[in-house]
Amino acid sequence: MTATRPRLPAEFVAAHKRRRMIDAMAELCAKQGYEATKIADVVARAHVARKTLYDNFSGKEDLFLAAFELTVAEAEARIAEACDAAGAEDWETRTATGLRALLEFIAEHPAEAKLCLVEAPAASPASAARYEAALEGFIAQLRDALPTGPDRPATLEEALIGGTVWIVQREVRRDAAAGVTDLLPELLQFVISPYRDVGKR
Repeated sequence: MTATRPRLPAEFVAAHKRRRMIDAMAELCAKQGYEATKIADVVARAHVARKTLYDNFSGKEDLFLAAFELTVAEAEARIAEACDAAGAEDWETRTATGLRALLEFIAEHPAEAKLCLVEAPAASPASAARYEAALEGFIAQLRDALPTGPDRPATLEEALIGGTVWIVQREVRRDAAAGVTDLLPELLQFVISPYRDVGKR
């Protein structure tokens, strides 16, 4: 007699297939770009039927947006978890912890990082809007986490996040995401210096 293989719950199977399609989209976009990625490529890489894809997503853009949103959510969760685990209340330690967690996430997920940082701004108007919204979210988090002062420019956090993203984006575009954690000391100094009143007499 042969053992009967236990049947997996339908919800688990469906979620697993959905995740495979999302991962396939990220991997293909990292390799060949959003524009060149076709539905046929995704279903072949994810090992699902075309109908399965359309049961879950309205099309390529919808799948791309789902991959973007999931990656941002997972990055935010990683940052929150790291900061909570550190238990530090001073702003410098929390900033360092959060930035380290973000860079580690990017290093561990190069395909997803490329989808979010390189492809999303230009893939479609909807993805560009999601990209801008994600940046605004990180800007708000930085603004809430760091000290305030009457002489701070209103656009300081926008400049800091924009500069940080540009530096990381450059490395991701070069397929060098695995090394972004090496940027931590430089980026941390860049972010926290204005709040230490560096150069102020």
